[in-house]
Amino acid sequence: MTTPVTGTIWSALPVPAMLISASDAGDEIVLDCNPACENFLMISARALSGQPLFERLAIDAPMEEALVRTRRNRSALFINDVDVGTGSRAPVSCNLQLAPLPDQPEVVLMLMSPREIAGRLNQAGAAKAAVKSASGMAAMLAHEIKNPLAGISGAAQLLSMNLRNGDLELTDLIVEEARRILALLEQFEEFGDQRPPVRVAVNIHDVLERARRSARLGFAAHMSVGERYDPSLPPVLGDGDQLLQVFLNLLKNAAEAQPDGGRITVRTYFEQSLRVRGRDGRDVALPLHVEVIDDGPGLPPEIAADVFDPFVSGRENGTGLGLALVSKIVADHDGWIAVESAPGRTVFRVSLPLAGRDAGSRSD
Repeated sequence: MTTPVTGTIWSALPVPAMLISASDAGDEIVLDCNPACENFLMISARALSGQPLFERLAIDAPMEEALVRTRRNRSALFINDVDVGTGSRAPVSCNLQLAPLPDQPEVVLMLMSPREIAGRLNQAGAAKAAVKSASGMAAMLAHEIKNPLAGISGAAQLLSMNLRNGDLELTDLIVEEARRILALLEQFEEFGDQRPPVRVAVNIHDVLERARRSARLGFAAHMSVGERYDPSLPPVLGDGDQLLQVFLNLLKNAAEAQPDGGRITVRTYFEQSLRVRGRDGRDVALPLHVEVIDDGPGLPPEIAADVFDPFVSGRENGTGLGLALVSKIVADHDGWIAVESAPGRTVFRVSLPLAGRDAGSRSD
C-alpha cells in the first residue's frame, strides 16, 4: 500500500507522526512514520512500515477503541497523558491526536506530543504532577488573598454609607469586583481540594438529572438540554457529589460555548471494550459511558490537545480550571475522559467502572 502522505511537509514536521491503517484481518498496521517519529521512538520507518502497531509500540491507552471511533465519526480525537514506548526506549508521557485523512478516512494520522519530565515519572505522568503543583499553588493563593480581599470589600461598603450617588458608583464597583475575585478564589480552592473520592454504588442517572436540572434553571437556561439514557445501566462505583461536579462543569462548558443558544444532549450507554490501568496497577474495566454533546463551534484548534491541562482556556477571562478539575476527578475514580471536537459537534466522553458484582458483566 502506498503512503498517503509524502513530501517536504511530512519530513519537516517537528511532531512525531505516524500513519495507521486497519488490515483485512482487523489488525492496526503502521504505514509510515516521519523522521521526528523515528528519532522519538528510536526505530526506523523501514522497520515500522507494514508492522502491527501494537507489536512494535506499547501505548498505555485504549487505542483500539480510539481508532475505531476516529474512523467511524470521521473527526479528530484527543487523548492526553499517555505513556508511549518501544522495546528500545522507556515509556514517555505524550498527548495524542488522532485524525482520519480527508480522502482516505480508513487511514488515521497519529500525532504524538511528548511531555518529557526529569526522572520520567511513572504511570501518574506529567498531568498528575502538574495538577498536584497547580493544586497546591491554587490553595495557597486562595488562602493568602481571601482575607485582605474581604477587608477591601468591607472598607468599600463602610465608605459607601457616607458618600453621594456619584461616588457610590466607585464603591459599588469595588465591591462588585471584590465579589468576582472571591468567586474566582473559591474556584481555585475547589481545584486545590486533594480529598480522595468516597466511592460507593451510585445511580448515574440520578446524578445526571441533578446536573441537568441545575443547568436548565441556571447557566444553561438559554439552551435546550436533552437526554438519551440507557435505563438498564447498573450502578457505577463513584462519589456522587464529585461526579455531579464533573457533569455540571461539562454542561457549563458546553453552555458557555454557545451564548446565543443551541442544544446539549446527555447520553449514557454500555460498552465493554474499554479497559485502563488503575491506580493500583491492575486493569480496570470501564463499561459505563456518559457523553455530553453540544452543537457549538468546537474547541479552538490551538488548545484542543491541552484542554484538560490547568490554566488552558479558550474563553476570554476563563481560568482554565473547570476541565482540569473534571480530568482530576475522573482520574481519581480510575475513569477515563476523552473529547472529540469539530464545528457543529463536540463530545466529552466520561467512562467509569461499575460497582460491586456488576463490575464484570451487565445486569439488564
